[in-house]
Amino acid sequence: MNYAMRRLVGSALRGSRNYSTAANALPPRKVVVLGAAGGIGQPLALLMKLNPYVSQLSLYDLAGTPGVAADVSHVNTRAEVKGYMGEEQLGTALEKADLVIIPAGVPRKPGMTRDDLFNINAGIVKSLCSAIAKYCPEALVNMISNPVNSTVPIAAEVFKKAGTYDEKKLFGVTMLDVVRAKTFYAAKAGVPVEMVNVPVVGGHAGITILPLFSQATPQPNSPLPEEVIKALTKRTQDGGTEVVEAKAGKGSATLSMAYAGAVFANACLKGLNGEPDVVECSFVQSKVTELPFFASKVRLGKNGLEEVMGLGPLSPFEQQGLESLKPELKASIEKGIKFAIEN
Repeated sequence: MNYAMRRLVGSALRGSRNYSTAANALPPRKVVVLGAAGGIGQPLALLMKLNPYVSQLSLYDLAGTPGVAADVSHVNTRAEVKGYMGEEQLGTALEKADLVIIPAGVPRKPGMTRDDLFNINAGIVKSLCSAIAKYCPEALVNMISNPVNSTVPIAAEVFKKAGTYDEKKLFGVTMLDVVRAKTFYAAKAGVPVEMVNVPVVGGHAGITILPLFSQATPQPNSPLPEEVIKALTKRTQDGGTEVVEAKAGKGSATLSMAYAGAVFANACLKGLNGEPDVVECSFVQSKVTELPFFASKVRLGKNGLEEVMGLGPLSPFEQQGLESLKPELKASIEKGIKFAIEN
């Protein structure tokens, strides 16, 4: 899927006649980015402007969106861009949306506790999801706002209260974990990164992130030693911290997250358009484990989520990781549900 996304972007950048012809034959799709003026939102807006599946691109934030929209609108691709700013314009931004992507929220700042971060972002997500329930209840929702392990359950509770919840339409975007796992694995295995596929299951924070390197393809000629697999797993789990430290506390993983968000949005749009065999990993309502939400491979289609796929065979190390992640993931899910019910 990463390769497909790069091909779409490459075609857009070349401005080829084939790209224009193909784009004009596609059905109209309105995509909304909520938080479009932020660190993730701006590069994500640009990447969605480059996507030929998008005919209307609606960019919303509390401030700064007119400038972002004007800038992105000059890119010579199919999507018509409109910017919306302030709560009074949120409904107009969302009307008739096919896909809503939510990178809105604040990154963790020095002196801010995890509870501080949770309370701020949880409130933002709750407010935005209430608007989605009112103005575009049929849209697919891609949740990027952290902590995803809690914000997806919050969104589900908001939609349930509004009477619009459809588990086939709510997705926690865990694609950055997959992107990192593919990149790190390819370097160690000595295989072309564009050919690599690595399922990543569980959740989207720390030890809840479980890359299944035993299922990675292609496999190297000589199996990777267990200590390498353990190191790759730890690096995938700590990928966000790696970026924060490299930026010396002045930023987080915004560019790679925007790319990962665009890859998953592209998969959702392909599914909506009826393209076959669209499979990616996502944090969704699930019966794969005893937990109500869980990230695993999912099949995407015209209705959104078509199938939640099983975990497949796990190595002993992966089985241990699965059992270890469950208590933390369970607590994060329950924290999100509790917030939604009490606020």
